[in-house]
Amino acid sequence: MFLFISGAEIVFILFLVVMIFGADKLPEIARGLGKGMRQLKDATNEVKSEIQKSADKNGVDTSFTKDIQKEIGQVRDEIEDFSGSVKRKL
Repeated sequence: MFLFISGAEIVFILFLVVMIFGADKLPEIARGLGKGMRQLKDATNEVKSEIQKSADKNGVDTSFTKDIQKEIGQVRDEIEDFSGSVKRKL
């Protein structure tokens, strides 16, 4: 699921991008978006690493976060299962 956007909406957005920027600019735009996403991911991982190092240095127990992430994952799966059955009924 990509931000609750259906396949038809993605195709329409891609069509608009091609019409606005032209097909010859698409690879350049895709490279720029990919590079930006990579930089964002690297920055996020760096912040997480610094927080973890600081917590370890100060003796803060962060093991509970794994349990929270597991619970969030289970709730997300349950919501997706429920919303999938509702979408099929509509």
